[in-house]
Amino acid sequence: MKLTAQIKQRRQALGLQQKDMQLRIGMKQQQYQRIETEGNPRLDTLELVAEGLDAELVLVPKDKLRAVREFLRAGSPEDKAGNQGTRTDEDPWSDILE
Repeated sequence: MKLTAQIKQRRQALGLQQKDMQLRIGMKQQQYQRIETEGNPRLDTLELVAEGLDAELVLVPKDKLRAVREFLRAGSPEDKAGNQGTRTDEDPWSDILE
């Protein structure tokens, strides 16, 4: 899925409209709309958009991408455990984020 589609999907999941981004990150609707439709924002703009969408930009090594996608598809252990946390030996991120 293209990054621009992911940005739009995240915004919609939060129940936000494009015009709401002005209050969240100070970006006018027209500027934000251009990001979703035309893409190719500068890195600092992308970081600002991510912040406004309560998201984080992360580089994932290609050899770990499959594991990350599977983890995200399955949902985090915290979600399944009612936010009780996870043990280190059960944490699928431990070898990725060391």
